Amino acid sequence: MRNARSGAVYQHWTQPSYEVKVRGLMHLWGSAGITKDLSFDKPLLLHIHNDLFGAAITFGTRKASGIKETVGTLQPGECVAIPLQDIAGVFASCEQDNEESTVCCLVK
Repeated sequence: MRNARSGAVYQHWTQPSYEVKVRGLMHLWGSAGITKDLSFDKPLLLHIHNDLFGAAITFGTRKASGIKETVGTLQPGECVAIPLQDIAGVFASCEQDNEESTVCCLVK
């Protein structure tokens, strides 16, 4: 995976992954249009990595009913894994309105 600013490789994931540019409120997984909480026989994990040169992000989960629960914040360079079970989405936003960050995601 390459850093957007320097082009340097700073992390390599061996599974397919994707990036989301977080500006305002964005979904890292799922969608506001999903009307049923999703569950899996074996819970999936969403690995989230905030770009080393990005802004701090706040992230959380969303139920199909629209209820959002903030899980916490990730500073630049930090990562976390959360289970994708009985939710309709995972959202993220930058803590400051005029900031942005690139968040790398991997579902496993």
